Amino acid sequence: MLIAYNLFGLGYWISSALNYIVGSIFSYFANKYFTFQSHGTSLKEIVKFVANIALCYLIAYGIAKPLIPRLVSSIQWPTNIVEQISMLAGMCFFVVINFVGQKFFVFQKRVEE
Repeated sequence: MLIAYNLFGLGYWISSALNYIVGSIFSYFANKYFTFQSHGTSLKEIVKFVANIALCYLIAYGIAKPLIPRLVSSIQWPTNIVEQISMLAGMCFFVVINFVGQKFFVFQKRVEE
């Protein structure tokens, strides 16, 4: 994310989105098999995973983008530094809400009847 932002100059939204597109492919398989030990694959599960990632991304980065500049407004940092701090904060927010979404929405354990 920071490489895309700093070396390629892709901006806040594109850099952070690319990070989650690439990372989500790995995340799906790692969380499915190792973290939540979910077996079987269905189109419904994949759609729920993609929806969860997209929603968590929009929430996390949508909160971080305006919040961080307000929190550091008294410090006269360049815009690119503030945006990078916002991306890192968005990443932290994302990890928390994404885990909750995957645990209780995407890979929820089904109760055996």
